[in-house]
Amino acid sequence: MSSGKVSDKALSEASYVVGVDVGGTFTDLFVLDERDGSARIVKVPSTRGEEARGFMNGVARVADSAGQIATIVHGTTVGTNALLERKVARTGIITTRGFRDVLEMRRRDRPQTWGLRGSFEPIVPRNLRLEVDERVLADGTVHTPVDIEQVKAQARALLEAGCEAVCVFFINTYANPANEQAAVAAVRSVWPNPHVTAASEVLPEIREFERCSTATLNAALQPVVGSYLERLEGDLRTQGFGGELLIVQSNGGVMSRQTACDVPVRTALSGPAAGVIACAAIARAAGFPDVITGDMGGTSFDVSLVAKGEAALAAQTAIEFGMVVRSPMIQIETIGAGGGSIASVDASGMLQVGPESAGSIPGPACYGRGNTRPTVTDANVLLGRIAADRPLGGGLLAAMDAQKSRDAIETHVAQPLSLDVMAAAEAILTVANAKMAGAVRVVSIERGHDPRQFAYMPFGGGALHVCAMMREVGVGTGIVPRYPGVTSALGCVMADMRHDAVQTLNKPLVDLDVADLRQRVATLAATCQQRLDSAGVKFVEVQEIIALDMLYAGQTHTVQVPVAADALSHEGIRAAFEAAYRAAFGRVLEGIAVRVMNLRYARVGVRPKFDLTVLAPQTTTVNPSLGVQRVFHAGRWWDAVRHARLDLPVGTRVDGPAILEQPDTTVWLEPGFSATVDPLGNLLVRADGEGAA
Repeated sequence: MSSGKVSDKALSEASYVVGVDVGGTFTDLFVLDERDGSARIVKVPSTRGEEARGFMNGVARVADSAGQIATIVHGTTVGTNALLERKVARTGIITTRGFRDVLEMRRRDRPQTWGLRGSFEPIVPRNLRLEVDERVLADGTVHTPVDIEQVKAQARALLEAGCEAVCVFFINTYANPANEQAAVAAVRSVWPNPHVTAASEVLPEIREFERCSTATLNAALQPVVGSYLERLEGDLRTQGFGGELLIVQSNGGVMSRQTACDVPVRTALSGPAAGVIACAAIARAAGFPDVITGDMGGTSFDVSLVAKGEAALAAQTAIEFGMVVRSPMIQIETIGAGGGSIASVDASGMLQVGPESAGSIPGPACYGRGNTRPTVTDANVLLGRIAADRPLGGGLLAAMDAQKSRDAIETHVAQPLSLDVMAAAEAILTVANAKMAGAVRVVSIERGHDPRQFAYMPFGGGALHVCAMMREVGVGTGIVPRYPGVTSALGCVMADMRHDAVQTLNKPLVDLDVADLRQRVATLAATCQQRLDSAGVKFVEVQEIIALDMLYAGQTHTVQVPVAADALSHEGIRAAFEAAYRAAFGRVLEGIAVRVMNLRYARVGVRPKFDLTVLAPQTTTVNPSLGVQRVFHAGRWWDAVRHARLDLPVGTRVDGPAILEQPDTTVWLEPGFSATVDPLGNLLVRADGEGAA
């Protein structure tokens, strides 16, 4: 095995920056050559369960040697998949006596709002949640010092029970972490590996369930994500890679490989977040600061909203019911409506699409791998929107069998509903489009935005549905990026490095010690800067973001209030709170005390950006069409003109019905819609008036 060391000369000659997004079907790579500004895409099959192999297969196609690669930025779903499939490390919890059931009690919620039954199995079973004597009060006073010998005994008991990771979670550590820090030191002295998580290090914030859940999921993921990333970096070093391996976080920033191993819970929505970052940048450059993104994969449809050029961040999310992660992350609404989503007729005679998916193996019926139930992809194949005789993924999947799609839809949808098979296929897409439109309304209308004021940008496989989504939601402009199928990989290359931190203050504004607050900001700044420095990456500039979670006395929910560093005074904080509260609710409340709950801090290392015009087509001549494709739409057959999308010069206008093909996706342009190639290579899709069907 090679030592993995690379000479300074080799590093200086490395010119490629590679973004890698590992999906369930394909591993996508976006390759930027910093020497000449050129860009290209690489697509290889994923290897489920051995994601590193597909990753390395893709890297092998980037350059003659991995030594030519300066930086690899990786968006990974390893952690998300491990949680969803419950394939995490056997984990134990050591907690304050009386609090072993916090993880199970949650917020006294339940999987289904209605009905008398519901079950939930915590990620850590009750017999592996052990208690010790200690207690810190809510004001930070140590009521009962921790019994270190008890802690060590419980740690040994968890080891004997086969635990590979452990989380130490004590009550009220946001106010005073002394007991927990002492216990963690004791556990680390007897634990045989580095997989020991301190809840106060992962999330020093008020609210015991959210802190316990986030820290426990972090502990359970450490062995899984850590071993994957260490193995991946080892393989890269063996192949001569001497650059930096960076990992995309759920907040849209990137972090070093070591930080990802320490806090893998921050990778929970890594892949989708990278796609939103790319869409935001492309839309801004195209003159559309307000855009709704829709990522259609094989299993899910992920929607996010970008307002004024910035992706919205949420304080927490639930990976699935009961698995709450409280860490800043891009707001993404996910539903089970992807290309592999299975269509069926339920007991009441209603057509349902998803959430069950055929995935990539066995895949849709048309793949011919044994699945006989119809999917969204089968409907698109039967209707002619995807040509069955042409391979998918730039030749990575063989030609499909349209007859198998027909048989599946006939058996499982058309006959039960007494429909013609073509009408049944259209019905499948109608239901899928309605579900996707519902997700768009959740991130827009339900959060106070009018979707008609936004552009819609599909990526992944969503370009097939762009016109339908525009009709459903009332959006005036659709933006299909140059490479929809590798948008998440492109986002990896674009993302800045970002580290977030939080501390609970929980004080009335009038009692807030401003000097202490400024000192806390300085401490968080130094800690986050240390994380930035550890990555070994050059930045154009470093920015900081300071915010306070605030509320009126008696309220439960907080408002996040951005505050400039030079405005950290009682007057400056109050003015910022009133501005944020008025923007959220239209008014402020007079005569009620204001409370400061949490301090939030983010430090952003801005990475060099490349000119998005490198994505634009270089051709100036319009090539002849590729022929005509018969497409069934709105109850009748149409002759859709086929085009090689990537060969269309800037300024080209295409009128529907049309099929625009490229290696990573297919665009279906409905009758009554037109698309124009803009200077960045995007397709700007618009309805031509009343002609849109």
